Amino acid sequence: MNSPLALLGGEPVIRQPGPHFSWPPITEQSKKAVVEQLGENISIYDRSGVVAELEDALADYFGVKHAVSMSSGTAALHAAYAASIIEPGDEVIVPAYTFFATATPLLHLGAIPVLADSDETGNISVTEVARKITPNTVAIVATHMWGIPANVPALRALANEHHLVLLEDGSHAHGASLDGQKVGGFGRAAAFSMNGPKPLSAGEGGFVLTNDDEVYYRTLMFGHYNKRCRSEIPSGHELHRFAVTGMGLKFRIHPLAAAFALDQLAHLDEYLAGRAEIAKLMCDELREVPGVSVPQLPNKHQASWYGLPLAYVPDELDGLPVERFHQALLAEGLKEVDRPGSTCPLNQLPLFQCPAALFPQQREFAAIHYQPGDFPVAEVVHQHTLKLPVWHREEDVPLARAYVDGIKKVALHHHDLKG
Repeated sequence: MNSPLALLGGEPVIRQPGPHFSWPPITEQSKKAVVEQLGENISIYDRSGVVAELEDALADYFGVKHAVSMSSGTAALHAAYAASIIEPGDEVIVPAYTFFATATPLLHLGAIPVLADSDETGNISVTEVARKITPNTVAIVATHMWGIPANVPALRALANEHHLVLLEDGSHAHGASLDGQKVGGFGRAAAFSMNGPKPLSAGEGGFVLTNDDEVYYRTLMFGHYNKRCRSEIPSGHELHRFAVTGMGLKFRIHPLAAAFALDQLAHLDEYLAGRAEIAKLMCDELREVPGVSVPQLPNKHQASWYGLPLAYVPDELDGLPVERFHQALLAEGLKEVDRPGSTCPLNQLPLFQCPAALFPQQREFAAIHYQPGDFPVAEVVHQHTLKLPVWHREEDVPLARAYVDGIKKVALHHHDLKG
């Protein structure tokens, strides 16, 4: 059979060798910022220097009272949960579909992660959250998947109705907003990652945002100690007597990472505007293409476009398996089209099927035995997600268009892939 599809012997749409996408943008200015920090200080024990500059800039950018830098997004999530006084045996409703670090710190606190299914966007379903609330529920966590805001206003209303804490995992969503309000300010606290490919990158790092002084003090106690805690927690506060040791853990950000992140933050809105333009271009071009469905954002909602998640619709391509469609895209040279792996429904991971095997001291965990099939919407969304990069520069537009052309080509000739 002669076919234009590269998988079947035809010419690929893209011959340019990969990678086709890299992040973060490392400019001469960002290199200079790191080098200059090397000459100033490579270990900061208190809230001073570049650490203070970064935290001030983050608080200003997100419109919150406090920002506390951490060594990673996982550490930030752990700190936010501990600072919200989540205790052993407490139930915390988290998305079934998220990166596992949204939930794993709860296991270390002895709390029970109660998984809730997704809505059709892949974000946590408000209806499913409401179904999961019990007398033991203390908090709800929302992840903004791939940088697309979750329905946090509805989740906040639900949390207020049931006197629960609302927390946000904004690790994909720096700068994303709903009706002009940036994500990260809707709940009691929010945690963000600044891992390499995140919209705001430090290479490695994270931070906690909060408007609550008590959460701020407890976040400091969790991951900082001595000079920071002694100077920032009021002397008359009940926690001040523990300032020298904090909780005995150290999750400080490295000053070189802070310097890099501070430089990146100065350009974040510029980068996000570029991503938004290219995401719109790609979505407009793909909207009528059979076999794929593009994200639909409500009016006045802005995504950070950590990735562009396309929903594969096999019924529109005669039931062609997503694996075969993806294989054909890769053959066309679309090397950055990804089927996410570790970011998946948590019930598919052994840790959430049998946490007691790794946490034998937590007797409550014996009751946690999630299994494949427990969260059908999340599992279908994950199974059919094809994640594309979203570029930000005008010179990347031809490559973005080539990716669109490759998807159109495979969809048009999908009959050739049957069998």
